[in-house]
Amino acid sequence: MFKNVLVGVDGRPNGRDAMALASQLTDPDGKLTLAHVHSGDLRPSRAIAPGLVREEREDSHKLLERERVAANVKADLLSIVSMSPGRGLHEQAEEQNADLIVVGSCSHGAFGRAMLGDDTRAALNGAPCAVTIASRGYAEHPTSIAKVGVAYNASPESKAALALARELAAPTGAAVHALEVVSIPTYAYTGLMTPPIGESIEVMIQEANGRMKELPGVEGHAVYGLAGEELAAFGDQVDILVVGSRGYGPVKRLVLGSTSDYLQRHARCSLLVLPRAAAGPAEHVTGQA
Repeated sequence: MFKNVLVGVDGRPNGRDAMALASQLTDPDGKLTLAHVHSGDLRPSRAIAPGLVREEREDSHKLLERERVAANVKADLLSIVSMSPGRGLHEQAEEQNADLIVVGSCSHGAFGRAMLGDDTRAALNGAPCAVTIASRGYAEHPTSIAKVGVAYNASPESKAALALARELAAPTGAAVHALEVVSIPTYAYTGLMTPPIGESIEVMIQEANGRMKELPGVEGHAVYGLAGEELAAFGDQVDILVVGSRGYGPVKRLVLGSTSDYLQRHARCSLLVLPRAAAGPAEHVTGQA
């Protein structure tokens, strides 16, 4: 479980989804902080009207109080001045040494759009810690985490994701399910190299399933397909999906794409993304997808 959790709240359903999920992911002895980001005097029109800035700040505090009462959670409240919700949350996470940021789905609300919309890659690459995206409607239908899914392919990044998945599952005895997606290597489409000749999909899947059998206490299997699409569908079988992020630079992302970027838009359950160099609750070095 996480010890220091920062939640983006904006008075909309997505923020309530985030609070509901954050309550489950926060250690009983951990710290939960609800944060509302507003522009304050950074917006030119407000800078010349101190009364409007003061009113905005007061409204921000009132919003946080209402949301905390409605969610019935014990949490610190924090009103943050920043030009964007994503940037404000990242800077605050660094300042308070948070180990998890929780936001709602991009389908509604300013926080979701800032974290998961057009600026998705920049937001995740800049995150100083793990980021969790609560599934839409989670607050209305909260469920305990009985199945933790993880994207696994034996890479260091996926091993870190698996370690965190096990930690999340341990307190409640939840089951850990792993999925490896086998696909033709990307270089087969880029012309960078010639893919191995004669290596069949069946052999690749068998090898992947063999790796899964070596994982104690994990129910794992392999499928053939596109990583993003298969992992998104995998979300139907689990309550939360843990993936890592290799943190590719912009050029490499254009060539290879990003599974984590795809999942932020299409995952069918709550998603926990581990950016490169972020640390989980047990200070694992993280990253995959």
